[in-house]
Amino acid sequence: MPTLPKACIIGAGCSGFTTAKRLQDLGVPFDCFEMSDNIGGNWYFRNPNGMSACYESLHIDTSKWRLAFEDYPVPADWPDFPHHAQLLQYFHDYVDHFGLRSKITFNTAVTLAERTADGLWAVTLSTGETRLYDVLLVCNGHHWDARTPEYPGHFDGPHFHAHDYRTPFDPVDMRGKTVVVVGMGNSAMDIASELAQRPIARRLIVAARRGVWVLPKYMDGKVADKASMPHWMPRKLGLALARAKIKKTVGRMEDYGLPKPDHEPLEAHPSVSGEFLTRAGCGDINFKPNIAELMGRQVKFEDGSVEDVDAIVYATGYKISFPFFKDPALLPDADHRFPLFKRMMQPGVLNLFFMGLAQPLPTLVNFAEQQAKLVGAYLTGTYRPPSPAEMAQVTKADEALHLGPYYKAARHTIQVDFGIYVHDLHREIESGAKRAKAAGGGLPVPARAEAALEPA
Repeated sequence: MPTLPKACIIGAGCSGFTTAKRLQDLGVPFDCFEMSDNIGGNWYFRNPNGMSACYESLHIDTSKWRLAFEDYPVPADWPDFPHHAQLLQYFHDYVDHFGLRSKITFNTAVTLAERTADGLWAVTLSTGETRLYDVLLVCNGHHWDARTPEYPGHFDGPHFHAHDYRTPFDPVDMRGKTVVVVGMGNSAMDIASELAQRPIARRLIVAARRGVWVLPKYMDGKVADKASMPHWMPRKLGLALARAKIKKTVGRMEDYGLPKPDHEPLEAHPSVSGEFLTRAGCGDINFKPNIAELMGRQVKFEDGSVEDVDAIVYATGYKISFPFFKDPALLPDADHRFPLFKRMMQPGVLNLFFMGLAQPLPTLVNFAEQQAKLVGAYLTGTYRPPSPAEMAQVTKADEALHLGPYYKAARHTIQVDFGIYVHDLHREIESGAKRAKAAGGGLPVPARAEAALEPA
């Protein structure tokens, strides 16, 4: 058996350690570097690396039925929607069960990753050491680099991104205050629902550029995300059926006091909440259009109204960032777009994979677990990608399929439907196996890094 290429995995969140597990199963050598002191990434509450967006009350919006890893079931006694601490413990149990912990180097960040003249990856660590690798697997997540809006004027009170929100008292005690939450995504709804309780905020205002459809966690007494569109169903038909069901079940957003959405259900990344609509209907949440100007201790909104405000929470999403890359070709464009073949590969760069770099419905937790099947087959010589031209063609068609239903916005540039994506990914792996066989086998990425390090 030929010597397999050596990989570098950046990050030990759920994408990083499930990728490591696949490589370990196949005997592919790897190093995994995690800048924090433990695994979990975004789901590690109060992660000392500052990258976690977990707040104390957070429960995942994906049900336990959809987030479980293939070969490691979730605990039988879990509630339908587990708390973040339960999910993190599940991650720890997975890592320990498969003997991955000793394979991860903690408290070590990748500060620079550059391709060498001969196509290897030179990876510089926070220790100052530089190592060579045949393959680079980017698993650094995309919910850590906060995107904060800029408005005319200035605000003299506390204002911070939802990424820094922990409790109604941390980083700012919100009791008795007038608070503006900017945005109507999932974090905005969780935080607004929590702060709107009468013992906490005196007045809670949600400000947003547009209305949204708020989807329930349960429909007809059943967990909503257990129902999914079959991969064989035409996308337009599936969306039409789903939209009709949502409208019948939830009704009009205006009847809850929310602004009327300017789009159909599922034309935006779903905002899911079991509490937000009730809080709105009870009058605990007030709505305003987007902020027009900050005026010291006041906020002016686009409808011309002005409010005295004590604190602002910006729940306005995240940037896609790779701080270890300097090459502009490896970074998203100005519109937050970053097209990739199967949301993983760039044509012409055949030893670089982006893992979990997607906004899949219903879940990201086990997304890279599926992607790692293609990576593992590729690194062991049983998968070959199509030509760069065909990769670009497939990527264009995939983006039309997955992004087509959504209105144009930075938050929708990496959307995918999990079921359709995985079905197509498995078909691609089968097609790639035929290409590999036709090419006579061999490793698409040869093992050269270890030899390059040996003294002449």
